[in-house]
Amino acid sequence: MTSDDWAPQAPEPENEDTGVPNDQHGDHQGGDFQDSDHGDKGLHPHRMRWALLAVAIGAVVAALVTLSISGFPSSRNLQTHVPGSAKPAGRANAAFGAAGAGDCLTWSSSKTLDLSKVNCADKHLFEVTADIDLSAYPGREFGPNSAFPDSLRFSEIRDEQCVPAAQSYLGGRLDPRGRFVVGMVNPGEPGWRSGDRTIRCGLQLVSATGDATQQAVGRVRDSDQSRTFDPGTCIGINQNLPTNEPVPCTQPHAYEVMSTVDLGGHFTGGPPSNTDQDKFMQDQCGRAATTYLGGQDALINKTLTIFWDSLDARSWMVGSHKLSCLVGKGAQDGFSTITGSAKGDILIDGQAPVPPPTTGRAAPVPLPGAEPPR
Repeated sequence: MTSDDWAPQAPEPENEDTGVPNDQHGDHQGGDFQDSDHGDKGLHPHRMRWALLAVAIGAVVAALVTLSISGFPSSRNLQTHVPGSAKPAGRANAAFGAAGAGDCLTWSSSKTLDLSKVNCADKHLFEVTADIDLSAYPGREFGPNSAFPDSLRFSEIRDEQCVPAAQSYLGGRLDPRGRFVVGMVNPGEPGWRSGDRTIRCGLQLVSATGDATQQAVGRVRDSDQSRTFDPGTCIGINQNLPTNEPVPCTQPHAYEVMSTVDLGGHFTGGPPSNTDQDKFMQDQCGRAATTYLGGQDALINKTLTIFWDSLDARSWMVGSHKLSCLVGKGAQDGFSTITGSAKGDILIDGQAPVPPPTTGRAAPVPLPGAEPPR
């Protein structure tokens, strides 16, 4: 295998749900939009939390499938090197060729894919879970003169080979709704023609746009896989949906992280029910809003909503016990676009928020000829 033979197969997450705000009826708590087959008759707190992010997850899957089909722009002329070496490494010690389970890789550009093997304690983009030689499999599909698989076939190979590899690597503790998704790097068409049939399976962070640009620190098997971000982080927005990519809060974004809550310190038994999680998180996120924003008045005057996700039993059983308290504003088709930190002055869809009236409900204008009020 030579240094210009690699092409990555983009990861695709398992089906997942996430949560979004409900600012209907002036609520300031987590919630879900009503299912479409129930009309608009009412809003359940739990069901409302899921709706917008269920839509968002569709965008995530669509983006990742698209990238999975197209791959990175080019796998030719790739300079792979070991950090600290004076020149690109050769076949014997090339970073990708030498990478095995537990190794971590990074690159500076997805267009050149200049792979480097780095210490997993440092920032990296890909953690290898297995290296698999497809030529060892029976049949002619991966034989000496076989055609290079198309992207759809590589997607199937990733699901067939890399998902079980990830589960084995993590001892069956891969969180299907966690921060990490299963990915794969194939040898590229030039490498395939020269007889290389090795793929590298791995775990990585991927945004809703399909960009493998989020860096991880530490091995996944030593990490909490909860889908959380640090307090003060703002998550970008694209077509009214969150991108899962942190952006400066001065840029347009979908929501802002106020705090991270470890439910494991409160629920010590099996997985807590969604109802119990909601009760606990409502209290925790209410306290977080008071501290983070300076009180409920700030939340109401800025017409924002606090909300949170929930943990399902699968996530809980593999050790993901954390949720984030978030602040944002729901819209008819997703999220409103917020510019500026919720701690200060903000714009919502380009306009300054208008605080609700504080003098109570205004008296209706009397009909013509009606008796004046006494």
